[in-house]
Amino acid sequence: MCCNASGQPTNYSPIDKKCPFTGLVSIRGRILTGTVVSTKMHRTLIIRREYLHFIPKYSRYEKRHKNLAAHVSPAFRVEEGDQVTVGQCRPLSKTVRFNVLRVLPRTGKAVKKFSKF
Repeated sequence: MCCNASGQPTNYSPIDKKCPFTGLVSIRGRILTGTVVSTKMHRTLIIRREYLHFIPKYSRYEKRHKNLAAHVSPAFRVEEGDQVTVGQCRPLSKTVRFNVLRVLPRTGKAVKKFSKF
């Protein structure tokens, strides 16, 4: 499997047992989207999910974020700043519980900005 222009994996020879397309992992549970922050680990990346939290006392929102680790198959070409869709699966390691399903490459060199989803 290899990633084509639409972010979907295509034919790729190596078998990855943790890949939802060629391996023995099934996707069940949540489907989430986020921005890739780090790709320094082997076949694992860190995704940042930003959201707004309401503070009733001040009737305002504050920005918050969560980082989560996801397994990425070698079929995908992922860089920092890309938008990815991940699906929940069984625990793959101590911290990894998600698997990359789709990659949307970053368009242009936008400055850092807060996006709701």
